[in-house]
Amino acid sequence: MKFGTAGLRGPMRDGPDAMNTATVSRATWAVAAVLRARGLAGATVVAGRDARYHSDEFARATAETFAAEGFSVVLLPRPLPTPVLAFAVRRLDAAAGVQITASHNPAGDNGYKVYFAGGIQIVEPTDRDIEDAMRRAPDRISRAPVTPTGERLIDEYVTRAASLRRGPGGLRIALTPLHGVGGDTAVEVLQRAGFGDLHTVAAQFDPDPDFPTVAFPNPEEPGATDALLALAAEVGADLAIALDPDADRCAVGIPDTNGWRMLTGNETGWLLGDFLLSRLTADEAKKAIVASSIVSSQLLADIAALHGARHVETLTGFKWLARADDGLPGHRLRYAYEEAIGHCVDPDAVRDKDGISTAVVVADLTATLAAQGDSVPDKLDALARRHGVHLTSAVSARVDAAAVMARLRATPPHKIAGVEVGVLDLAGRTDALIFTGPGLRVAIRPSGTEPKVKGYIEIRRRPTDDLTGARDDAQRLMHTVETATAELLQRGPN
Repeated sequence: MKFGTAGLRGPMRDGPDAMNTATVSRATWAVAAVLRARGLAGATVVAGRDARYHSDEFARATAETFAAEGFSVVLLPRPLPTPVLAFAVRRLDAAAGVQITASHNPAGDNGYKVYFAGGIQIVEPTDRDIEDAMRRAPDRISRAPVTPTGERLIDEYVTRAASLRRGPGGLRIALTPLHGVGGDTAVEVLQRAGFGDLHTVAAQFDPDPDFPTVAFPNPEEPGATDALLALAAEVGADLAIALDPDADRCAVGIPDTNGWRMLTGNETGWLLGDFLLSRLTADEAKKAIVASSIVSSQLLADIAALHGARHVETLTGFKWLARADDGLPGHRLRYAYEEAIGHCVDPDAVRDKDGISTAVVVADLTATLAAQGDSVPDKLDALARRHGVHLTSAVSARVDAAAVMARLRATPPHKIAGVEVGVLDLAGRTDALIFTGPGLRVAIRPSGTEPKVKGYIEIRRRPTDDLTGARDDAQRLMHTVETATAELLQRGPN
């Protein structure tokens, strides 16, 4: 198996190209070899796991292999959210951490996610170094017994996440962990933060590796949050929260004039960026960095400028977003997000996306607005009046990604849906093309986890008080652009 986004992810079966104990042991031996080569022999490492099939077995193999290689191993005591692992690595100043999880992948998959110093996902050349070491791994890999740690690190995470609540007021919250490991931790954190009026989707609350009530355990998938929104409507909730199975991502549902709906990741990003920056002093804002990825909305940059903060655009993935303040001495990362419902709201504690901490801050925002006589839809309207209507969407196609990208580079379109566009080729940094024109941006890149090409669309309109007209106009263009982009992905510009 090859290292992809921060590690390994794939189907559980026998063989070197799949997730099994042998693959996990080789990967761990390789991580240990890389750490030793960097002068970190004997350092502290942390191992954690979700509740998928074989996760316990894989986490124990990870911990015991590290122990046999001479490292000081902290094995988390039970299935826990990925952000707890990332927190523990940072809190302990550990050299590395491994979370056994396949995140929101189907039930038959599992994964091996690697963090190095600071609790940050690995990047090149570390992933290549680990791959190279895996090829040198011996046939027989030694293991040594490891006793799981206690609850102290978990309680420290819960305390820290709960402390992110700053404002007044109460809320009624509907919550689902989608059969993953986030339920108990999220409930404890929200209760400690003062949000005790919680209602959970009972059929989805306990960890279940079969994910029986959803076609795909991903809050972004159609139908995945239907039970959550039904519960929210039934109990008269003020806010709905869906976590993905390892609880590093958070999807937000709100009531508006047409009933309940899920916010896009970009909408949540705008709200959180504005809210977190608004809590800073002017001097703090000058040194603050907020970050978003190249496929996310451009609005966060405008929000940052209004608050006097600096916006950084990174390559796709939290392994890059978590490093947004690298090389910027005197500046401090305060918030980062990507459109795929990943948000980092407390970078000092968790340098990765964290669905549970995000839930606290979203609840804090919602309660604060309610205390002011406002609502989340009101706040979105205020942002649109100030910065203009921004409408985002995405299309994808299961095609030969390399062939499509080659065609688009060779003969890029001069117009998309009748809008004249120029092209920015990010080759050398990443495999992506950005097409921009008046009020239009389309970012096209191969998926990092699936055999498909994705197009990320943003329509922008100038600030106006006529939000209904601007949104209707943007929506009409969006339909046309979605069709045109889908055609580009299928057959290129010709």
